[in-house]
Amino acid sequence: MSGPSVAAEARERAGGKVQPWHRDRLVAVYVRQSTAEQVADHQESTRLQYGLVERAVGLGWARSRVLVIDEDLGCSASGAQARPGFARLVFEVGLDHVGIVVGLEMSRLARSGREWHQLLELCALSGTLLADLDGVYDPAEHNDRLLLGLKGTISEAELYLIKQRMWSGRLAKARRGELAVPLPIGFVRRESGEVVRDPDEQVQAVVRLVFDLFERFGTVNAVLCFLADNGIQVGIRQRAGPGRGQVDWRRPSRAAVHNMLRNPAYAGIYVYGRSRLDPRRRQAGRPFTGRVRTERAEWTVCLPGVLPSYISVEQYERNMQRMQANQSQAASPGAVRDGPALLAGLVVCARCGARMTVRYQRGPGGRLHPSYVCARDKNYGTGQCQQLAGDCADAHVTGLLLAALRPAALEVSLTAADQVEQRRAQVDRIWRQRLERADYQADRARRQYQLAEPENRLVVRQLEADWEAALAERERLGEQYDRFATTRPRTLTAAERDQIRALAADVPGIWHAPSTTDADRKQLLRQLIEQVRVAVVDTTEKVQVEVVWAGGHHTRSQIVRPVACLTQLSYYPQLAARARELVETGHTTGQIAERLNTEGLRPPKRSAVFTPDAVNDLLRALGIQRIRTPARHARPKLDDHEWWLRDLAEYLGMSAITLDAWVRRGWASGYLHPQARLTVVRADPDEVERLRTLHQVPRGQHNRRPWLTNQAARIDNINKEGTGDDVEQPWL
Repeated sequence: MSGPSVAAEARERAGGKVQPWHRDRLVAVYVRQSTAEQVADHQESTRLQYGLVERAVGLGWARSRVLVIDEDLGCSASGAQARPGFARLVFEVGLDHVGIVVGLEMSRLARSGREWHQLLELCALSGTLLADLDGVYDPAEHNDRLLLGLKGTISEAELYLIKQRMWSGRLAKARRGELAVPLPIGFVRRESGEVVRDPDEQVQAVVRLVFDLFERFGTVNAVLCFLADNGIQVGIRQRAGPGRGQVDWRRPSRAAVHNMLRNPAYAGIYVYGRSRLDPRRRQAGRPFTGRVRTERAEWTVCLPGVLPSYISVEQYERNMQRMQANQSQAASPGAVRDGPALLAGLVVCARCGARMTVRYQRGPGGRLHPSYVCARDKNYGTGQCQQLAGDCADAHVTGLLLAALRPAALEVSLTAADQVEQRRAQVDRIWRQRLERADYQADRARRQYQLAEPENRLVVRQLEADWEAALAERERLGEQYDRFATTRPRTLTAAERDQIRALAADVPGIWHAPSTTDADRKQLLRQLIEQVRVAVVDTTEKVQVEVVWAGGHHTRSQIVRPVACLTQLSYYPQLAARARELVETGHTTGQIAERLNTEGLRPPKRSAVFTPDAVNDLLRALGIQRIRTPARHARPKLDDHEWWLRDLAEYLGMSAITLDAWVRRGWASGYLHPQARLTVVRADPDEVERLRTLHQVPRGQHNRRPWLTNQAARIDNINKEGTGDDVEQPWL
């Protein structure tokens, strides 16, 4: 058929829908194929779509007015985010630049109903026509709009059916364990599809070392630090590129170690469906984003014993439970940290069953004093459940642990020596495998150089340089191994074994040694103790402690904690009666302190025994006039409105220790007398009244600014910010 007859037939089939004002605009020819593979293999479809230019010319458009949009070759029509050509088409239609859109099939424009109907609406508003091999359509007409909508629905349903068939076949293959999924480090797939361990012995050795280290240390960070300290690299098979299938040795990362420990393939379990795609988290241009890990019960396929294993299923389960316990959650003890609270994560409130949190308070010398607090009910507007000073609980449980370890000293020494030698042997074997690999690379470079023709200098020069580089790398690696072997010999010497036996026999010495970190102590505690349940008896100093050991045995005991005031002591009535009795018999404060200590009565706070000052505080709290001690040495005369610190404390009815702390914080003005070497407080009547009011403020509320003077508040602010060098401190 000739060209003019084809054009006439096309105009006749258009049925008068193409108006002259349509031809004043552009004609857009949209070209698309779903994948790059289709573009390469199905070239006839590509030629047919480009041939639609003739179809546009046959409808009456000049060839110069034909706009070919082919940016979407190799792009799927399931979404418009990654289709710049479709976005360009919509843009041109919205600007009234296009009179008709020509395509091979209307379903090639969009397989999403939302995008398809948006395009139809734009075409109807702008008067743009649509055309394919079946005819010309006007979206503004009801019948054509109905037909186009039906075509879009069929196209969307077709996409769903295609995906459903592909998913069904993929799932059926996965249920048989035959679906090829990406393999983790330490596995390779043969040409037959069979999955085997990596044939490289060094790759296998590193994988086994990672699992052995986690069994020993229990945290990902500890495993990573050991690998880094010993120069261990991880062998990863390249999955794409020119070096596909080759082993690439890289530094271990936290993500790599974490993924190895979590992957069930190392236990021989074939798994499919460990993650799902969440469209809300997916980002444009990043196809692998939006992946969400699912729980084990939601895995699509889980087939044990299909793959070759590095560890047992039981060890994999233990690793998962341990990693779950390392998470900082209310239901888990969390990972071992460096704080001095030895029972962190193990202490449980015996009243409500919640895990108690740790709080630290800095004491004299900068030492941190831990406290175990059950304050979960504060989130619901109620009060604090209970609180316990951590030092007393840590000391008690530590004593129980050391007593339990004493009978097993010999066994501990032998096990420790075996573990040290085993780890050293594993690391040494990996280093020797690295040396063997370097020898092979150097020998291979030598053979390549010798096989080349000497006259071909263009090739020989490069082979010679490669040989020299391989020899230099072998020499560098050998020097590193020599240094490593010197600091960490493969086997233990007789002196080292004797030292291990001596240390195992003196477990308390190891525990209290400066080289033993708090993290080491916590790790040992968690190996033998599952929980420590504590319950404070009312608000007294008595605490009921129940230690749950790893084997299920329970040890119940009672300890004494420091309390805030005398009235919290369970023996406070007995202490008060005894103090009154001693005062009535004429005993001095020193004698009273000695008698109380002899009878086993103790003060409430950190001091272990009563002192004369503590007896004075006790008598003051009981409303008994303090017994005067012999006259003090003559003191220098003070200026007006100046007080000796102890005299002002007695006048205010408060502890001298508390007033001294106020002076140090800047809440009161004072200085050290140069002759008497005692603290002097400056306080006029108004200042005395302010200090008296401040003393009546409840505990924990003193830091609020209304109770401080402007000068004290300024000093307190500067001390907190650490920029008080230019301010004269009231206490030196």
